Amino acid sequence: MANFGDHLRELGALDRLASMDTPIHRLDPRAKVLATLLFILMVASFGRYEVSGLLPFALFPVILGTLGEVPWGLVGKRVLMVLPFALVLGILNPFLDRSQVAFGSWTLSAGWLSFASILLRFALCVGASVILIATTSMDGVCMALERLGLPRVFTLQIALLYRYVFVLLEETLRITRARELRANGRPLLLSEYGSLAGSLFLRTWERARRVHVAMLSRGFEGEFHGASPPHFRSKDAAFLMGWGAVLVVLRLVNLPHLLESLLKGVAS
Repeated sequence: MANFGDHLRELGALDRLASMDTPIHRLDPRAKVLATLLFILMVASFGRYEVSGLLPFALFPVILGTLGEVPWGLVGKRVLMVLPFALVLGILNPFLDRSQVAFGSWTLSAGWLSFASILLRFALCVGASVILIATTSMDGVCMALERLGLPRVFTLQIALLYRYVFVLLEETLRITRARELRANGRPLLLSEYGSLAGSLFLRTWERARRVHVAMLSRGFEGEFHGASPPHFRSKDAAFLMGWGAVLVVLRLVNLPHLLESLLKGVAS
């Protein structure tokens, strides 16, 4: 029960963080969304065995998270939540790809190298996405995507799905609490999982229907009305162009290899 409550509070923490006033929060959502999308594209474009070239890309989430005053513990928890997906994708690589890659005087299995690359990509992309939501809010991200040309039907589905997660966790918390109060310490049996899952589905479906009816009764017509959208200013353009240039350079130039070559040249 405590775990579901913690997840619910952590989800709400992202919305609370998005209401802060920092230099990153004051940027136009479109600039942050485009910069994050470019970051994800650059990270995903590396080869399967690349690790060292990915390391400098950590500058993007680190700098934005620091300036946006995002707690790193919250970012770390979100990264750990998706870590099992990365493990499922890459756990077999060390056993299927047994070719060797030379690093100076020693060699490493290419499978382990590709596995490490997958984990690093996941950590970078998820971390950047969490910082984007924490400094923009999901509504701000949806508004930016819509103003960038994404059809409203898609942005609306994203916004409603995000809200449905809160409904799902709230109902899960209620069902879990009720079951623990009635079980008197008896552990949950395997045969009970099906009935609990069915009850959870029906309760969240009915709760979502009531929320939808309430929205329609208040004049909802497929658009969320919030604060007036900000204007794209010169500092937003500078942020986007500056990070765009940095990310492209990091993609074209392997900084760790370059520094290693420079250090060898100085040493010689």
